Amino acid sequence: MGTLLCLTTAHADTVAVAVAANFTAPMKQIAAEFEEKTGHVAQLSFGSSGKFVAQIQNGAPFDVFLSADQQKPEVLETAGTAVAGSRFSYALGRLALWTIQPDIDPLATLRNGQFNKLAIANPRLAPYGLAATQVITQLGLSESIESKLVQGDSIAQAWQFVSTGNADLGFVALSQISLNGKISKGTAWVVPLEQHDPIRQDAVLLQRGEHNKAAVALLQYLQSAPARLIIRQYGYDIPQ
Repeated sequence: MGTLLCLTTAHADTVAVAVAANFTAPMKQIAAEFEEKTGHVAQLSFGSSGKFVAQIQNGAPFDVFLSADQQKPEVLETAGTAVAGSRFSYALGRLALWTIQPDIDPLATLRNGQFNKLAIANPRLAPYGLAATQVITQLGLSESIESKLVQGDSIAQAWQFVSTGNADLGFVALSQISLNGKISKGTAWVVPLEQHDPIRQDAVLLQRGEHNKAAVALLQYLQSAPARLIIRQYGYDIPQ
């Protein structure tokens, strides 16, 4: 998207943004700072990346798409629904196995089967859900825990299952449960990167937003130092 040369504008515009659920907390903070510094307004919608793709392909009025993976923005770009050459990686996601119980080892509990329900995001819709199934397979637990799995449409629903006690454990985004390197509640096992495919999250400018100054400015701001600082604070790595 190039380098952001100027953050101020005399003509404020509005940009409609479809945001992967895992990026909810950092994006709210980034959008607030973006609005303060540019005057543009970012209207945020959060949900599963898979559902957003279907909505965008069916004409949903979004200007920018922040996916939880690389593949879905690439599909839109190939189909001509997104602006060619606008796609870039804005974050590298981290997966965590989480419980709200402060005195439980999540990985040991997963291995020994001493739990009732394990929440994951739908692997067909959410990249974090696909990563969770890869970890479960690598641990050799696919068959033993199959009857205990509960799926949410997005990583936000997986988090909700655990946070409300409807699931004892859940694979969630590290960004949902931590800030500045500390787990906010309960205990978590941060999954080593080698145990699943990289969760490389891409942003793309959609055709509807091609001539929207706010849309272009938001994607530029997402690559700025202040935005990247926020992204890191929520447990993401920054793509090189």
